[in-house]
Amino acid sequence: MKIYSHNFFIYSLVSLFFLSCSQDFYPIGDGLVSDLTLETDLTNIPAFTFQESVDQVQSNYQTHAQLGLINHPVFGRAEASIVTQINIVPNPVFGNLRQPFEEEEGSTDANLIPENETVKEVYLEIPFFSNTDDADNDGVIDSLDADPNNPDSNSDNDDLTDIVEFQLGLNPLSSDSDGDGVLDHDDDENDSYQAENLEYQIDSIYGNRNASFNLQVLELTYYLNNLDSSTNFESAQIYYSKRDYFDEGYVGSTLFNETISLNFDEIRFNYSKDDPETSDIDETTQVETRLSPRLRIPLDSNFFQEKFFDLEGSDALSDTEAFNKVMRGFVIRADNFSDDLYMLLDIQNGEIKIKYEFDDYNTQTTLIDKVERELTLSLGGNQINTLKNSAFEEAIEQRIVSSKNSEPTDKLYIQSSRLHGKIRLFEDENLDTNSLLEDLRTKNWLINEANLIFYIDPELNSPESLIAKRLYLFNYESGNPIVDYTIDGSVSTFGTNSSKENFGGILEFDENNKPYRYKFNLTNHISNVIRKDSTNYDLGLVVTANIENPFAIKAQNDLSLEIFNYPAAATLNPFGAVLIGSHPNSSQQDKKVKLELRYSLY
Repeated sequence: MKIYSHNFFIYSLVSLFFLSCSQDFYPIGDGLVSDLTLETDLTNIPAFTFQESVDQVQSNYQTHAQLGLINHPVFGRAEASIVTQINIVPNPVFGNLRQPFEEEEGSTDANLIPENETVKEVYLEIPFFSNTDDADNDGVIDSLDADPNNPDSNSDNDDLTDIVEFQLGLNPLSSDSDGDGVLDHDDDENDSYQAENLEYQIDSIYGNRNASFNLQVLELTYYLNNLDSSTNFESAQIYYSKRDYFDEGYVGSTLFNETISLNFDEIRFNYSKDDPETSDIDETTQVETRLSPRLRIPLDSNFFQEKFFDLEGSDALSDTEAFNKVMRGFVIRADNFSDDLYMLLDIQNGEIKIKYEFDDYNTQTTLIDKVERELTLSLGGNQINTLKNSAFEEAIEQRIVSSKNSEPTDKLYIQSSRLHGKIRLFEDENLDTNSLLEDLRTKNWLINEANLIFYIDPELNSPESLIAKRLYLFNYESGNPIVDYTIDGSVSTFGTNSSKENFGGILEFDENNKPYRYKFNLTNHISNVIRKDSTNYDLGLVVTANIENPFAIKAQNDLSLEIFNYPAAATLNPFGAVLIGSHPNSSQQDKKVKLELRYSLY
């Protein structure tokens, strides 16, 4: 379901409501003006574009982790690796008793019981992001549903609706759920199909999903302090994306180093033992645990034995901070890709699962048996993305320098954590007066709709698959969202980056289905500037990986090294776009950026 917000403008004692898509606007109010029709007019206001760049971004407060490599024909090579710490429960107990491991081993003290905890296997798990939206609750995610808003739709074209199949424990996406050759509507026995098995649609994976690559998990030897020593440890430490701890040599033991490919299937584990009391069912053929698709990487058991279990009862396990001074974290990196592959991973739900066994004793301290248990550690603390990019082309560098000299640009290069635009409205051509704005404020204009439109440069843009699907406009001075973004409550069932479609910024296509333009609805912002004397601040333009995330992080300017606020979601997408700026060559004048105003006189 899509929910749309409405914008209200009050310019007199009478409240007027307008439909922005109509040529004629009919105010609704008291009888004095009920028959009044306001004719609209359209005008274009100049907008000035400036090329901006980023040297590095704050990367230790991200909701996603980036891993992989992509070669962009315009923006060059982008690589990402991960550094993460681990959280622990203070003073963990291994086995049944917490007692120093070194005192257990070979001790003759009758009060110490040698439980001999031994790590058997360790797995690092980081989930992929998946689309689970199901607006009509019929068991079929919206993107695979024949009609996402109708539970009686029939996505597999058999004789049973989606909701009926879901209620019967069948697969709404297969006309033969158990694969026995008998269609579901004629099949009386579908017992072999397990309705609990889920199908996932994985998103935030760019490039060739079938590519192979070498994955490494390495011990981090650099201590990541939580507090900033330069502020006398009174503020949180900021870690930036440019630093590469692997290249600097801050790595120790290798916990994993193999060539892998991604698996996007649900991960299922059967029961390890058959229950003798249920002779008609072999539990070892039944699924006990299901996990969403994820990276699931085996790690070196001996490392966790030495750096974790053998520290039982010591001060090193008193809390997470003390533990991170011993086990400082991990570097997760990838190279030797068979093809481009770039991933956004759900690092906030990342875990390390440790299976271990120990000697179990009765109350008379007689050995009973070996018991197996599993312990889970969450990834947490400082989680840092190292982002490495090839150098800018000389043409881009020249535009950055021109912008620093207050020269508007012919093109705008917009890409992730590297390149963004600055947009200035209502200035005169020489950029030193705002008489245009002063003139507009004297007019009796009621702004019905204001759209800022950017056109794709067809000469320089990359293949459609590498063009950013969504851009985001914000207050360049503060990093905060603008009012039209804030009041847009429209929600899409097709992913987090499809919501707020009234605000806009979605890639549009022309009549030949070619990438064409991005359009932003700034009606409230522009109305406030013209009619309410609000501040006419510059606007920032970036790529976004999540339009629902307006929060800003710290970034550093490429030339001046100035620290400023930058949208966090802009750093989570390796794609970009080349746009026609405010001062293009003569052949592209009709596609230069423009602010389109539709207004009425009152």
